[in-house]
Amino acid sequence: MCRIAGIAGLPFNAADAYQWVSAMCNVQAHGGPDDAGISQFTDAGITLGHRRLSLLDVSNCGHQPMAYLNHLHISYNGEIYNFKSIKRELSQMGHQFKSQTDTEVIMAAYNQWGTAAFNRFEGMFAFALWDAQTQQLILARDATGIKPLYYKHSSTGLSFASEIRAMATLPNMQEDATWPVQLMAFGHLPEPVTTLQNVKPIPKGCFLQYSPSTNTVSLQSYKFYNYREGSNGFASAKVEVGNMLKAAVERHMIADVPVGVFLSGGIDSAIIAKLAADIKQKDLHFLSIYFNDDKYSEKKYQDILLAQLPGKGHQFLLTQQGFEAALPAAIAQMDMPCSDGLNTWFISRSAKMQGIKAVLSGIGADELFGGYPSFSRIAFAIKLQQLPAAAFATAKWSYQKKWHRLAYLRLQGVKGLYLFLRGHFTPLQIAQQLGATEKEVWDILEAAPVLPQISSLSQKNQASWLEFNLYMQNQLLRDADVMGMANGVEIRVPYLDTAFVQLLHGISSEVKYGGQSAKSLLIEAHKSILPEAIYKRPKMGFAFPFADWLTQSNYVAQQMQHANAATAAAYQQFTHGKLHWSQMLTLLHLQLRHAN
Repeated sequence: MCRIAGIAGLPFNAADAYQWVSAMCNVQAHGGPDDAGISQFTDAGITLGHRRLSLLDVSNCGHQPMAYLNHLHISYNGEIYNFKSIKRELSQMGHQFKSQTDTEVIMAAYNQWGTAAFNRFEGMFAFALWDAQTQQLILARDATGIKPLYYKHSSTGLSFASEIRAMATLPNMQEDATWPVQLMAFGHLPEPVTTLQNVKPIPKGCFLQYSPSTNTVSLQSYKFYNYREGSNGFASAKVEVGNMLKAAVERHMIADVPVGVFLSGGIDSAIIAKLAADIKQKDLHFLSIYFNDDKYSEKKYQDILLAQLPGKGHQFLLTQQGFEAALPAAIAQMDMPCSDGLNTWFISRSAKMQGIKAVLSGIGADELFGGYPSFSRIAFAIKLQQLPAAAFATAKWSYQKKWHRLAYLRLQGVKGLYLFLRGHFTPLQIAQQLGATEKEVWDILEAAPVLPQISSLSQKNQASWLEFNLYMQNQLLRDADVMGMANGVEIRVPYLDTAFVQLLHGISSEVKYGGQSAKSLLIEAHKSILPEAIYKRPKMGFAFPFADWLTQSNYVAQQMQHANAATAAAYQQFTHGKLHWSQMLTLLHLQLRHAN
């Protein structure tokens, strides 16, 4: 796992390009603390930069940018979990390898199959590959969008990096004026929105081809997931889920360094931990955070699991004082603002303290198996959206806060449904906080992001699509990548294994979301390996005592001293328990933006 950056285009000033790419790499050094490299191809106007976190072949053979057959050069961030099988196939075809890395396999596969190779890769990845023979630079991103890759194409060429903060170091970068509206509405910045003008992510499952000589780009899809209503029965689906997830966990454990598992005490992480323990009986680490407050602490469930697991358990007590001391640093390392992510930063820091560079996480289970309230609410939301738009006009004035988000249903399709179910602030509240008109807010939200039509899906698959492609994509996965890499920790997500996602997308809605409780299919497939206290426990999100701690935070109070009247009033609401902590975190981001 690494960080990448680069600049391409003609005419070319090698000294300036080297300096700019160096600056981008230095800003991202936290995500690649083990090694660094820059390669330039002056005739073509290409500069590739790299920061390395060594997990496979930790020798100098893994140094990047890496060359293959003299004409292929890559800067790569990610893990290809099936690289060994691809390598065997390529070796039989006559390809030779100098390292034990998956990096070299990517280039050999591309040399053999061209861009069709990308569909063979099972894993998480974002890379820049320069082909000197075809004079094409290729930027590619994995099909689930686990790894980020941002780019800007302009009249002067192409630039790219793993993080927005790296892109911000380049000349002539300007802030996008619409991102505060998006943040307040969604609680995150939905792709393709970023904080910088004309800087966008490579869409997941896509690759971009760039020609330096003509300064032209072509964006193409190589893979996407389709929901299909299969004919599986519950019994056969249960067996398939159990077998496929075990294989996914085994793939995700490849590393030449110790591997850990985030163990919250919940069902999703417990299953990953038990499967990982069956595969690797020693040198496995389990990382947990607990609190003195029993309302939030899951230590009793962690203890039940740790008593049955081999390897080493690491439980970290996080106090209010520790939270307060680290809060400014955690927020500063967020790259782009988000209403969450602090929990991931703290657990990743705990892994770093133990010298663990690769950790498995339970992200994806709720989205695939129906673990969120949206799965039970989606039918009602769809019915409401069919009402005339005028029916939602007065919702913003209701004394009942739960009805305020009805206003979002005037947005047609998936966007309106998502914001009704998960919206953060209402358009009226956003306008009041930002000093804008309500019409200006609506115009921004209607313009972006542009989302597909999904009404042909079953209602619960529509909920799954929302959670998978919006909440998980833009919030959970971004938090995992940015906050993990801020601590030099790679967070791996076995539930998002390519084959496993394809399996789940092909199981009928009745089977996948059926049962007496949420995620019944997942639980029944693994009940034999779970303690009863775990699979019968009530759901509890990966939450901290944020409301109490942020209310009492001197750091937050100091920032709010200089807030405008609307934000100051919202802060008072928060201190009186009338505003959610995630909304307060959003307002803190906006206040810090004004301060800077």
